[in-house]
Amino acid sequence: MKRLGGLKESLAKWELLEKSINDLLEITHLDDEDAGVSLRPEIETKIIELEKELIKMELLIFLGKKYDKSDVILSIHAGTGGVDAQDWAEMLLRMYLRFAEKRGWQAKIVETSAASEAGIRSATLEISGDYAYGNFKGEAGVHRLVRISPFDAEQMRHTSFALVEVIPEIEDAKIEIKPDDIKIDTYLSSGPGGQNVQKVETAVRITHLPSRISVSCQSERSQHQNRERAMKILQAKLYQYYEAKVEAERERLRGEYKSASWSNQIRSYVLQPYKMVKDHRTNYETSDVQKVLDGYLDEFIESYLRLKQDKLN
Repeated sequence: MKRLGGLKESLAKWELLEKSINDLLEITHLDDEDAGVSLRPEIETKIIELEKELIKMELLIFLGKKYDKSDVILSIHAGTGGVDAQDWAEMLLRMYLRFAEKRGWQAKIVETSAASEAGIRSATLEISGDYAYGNFKGEAGVHRLVRISPFDAEQMRHTSFALVEVIPEIEDAKIEIKPDDIKIDTYLSSGPGGQNVQKVETAVRITHLPSRISVSCQSERSQHQNRERAMKILQAKLYQYYEAKVEAERERLRGEYKSASWSNQIRSYVLQPYKMVKDHRTNYETSDVQKVLDGYLDEFIESYLRLKQDKLN
């Protein structure tokens, strides 16, 4: 029923777009400058609106992979660069929260690890919305920042890195997790939840020993709730982990495997000596860095989805 509802909604949008185009064609027949009736400004404005709507609908066609319509679990980790990298990780957190807000999606910070001086060491978000994973999947990878460091008394230019992990929230992930394969730690939460979180160890960290994957949750009021949410995220991460291992082996056998490293950044954000954000996969770039950091990622997402579609074709 959920899938049927989604298909009906998609069909209704296409039918509405078709009707709007037909209505516009009728208006163009009424345009007669010789008779003193000029509807050209109205027609041109409507064409621009319909073109934008058509592009949005077209992108949905590109989002046909298995989990593209799913909610998403997004993790940010500060990398090389010390305090600057931790500050950069927090800037990315803000950027993604703003992007989700502009899309009307629900975003919840599941866990955050604050750094001692500034910024964060890591953070995990759960973002719920139609095609959330499909839109965010192109953000996975290393993000590089170049700027004059606000933490350097000599005002030197610094380069810092942060890693973004993106996985779909998988409802039917059938990954067997043996009790002996996990280690569960509890600690005082620094997140929301009232005075109780400061007195009782409600936060939970689960480590999967064979893979060394660790998941933390501190957003809920009780230890039981945090444990359930952490296990759900661990299931999704393990599913992606095993899928990635299979795919990496396939690529290795084909002679195309490349290991992930800091030199393989997907996007650079340059604040000094000039302003530019550039995606190294699609070559799309813009000089409006502040707009991007405020969550306007649509052009980067569109260019990535079109690149992936072109490769399929």
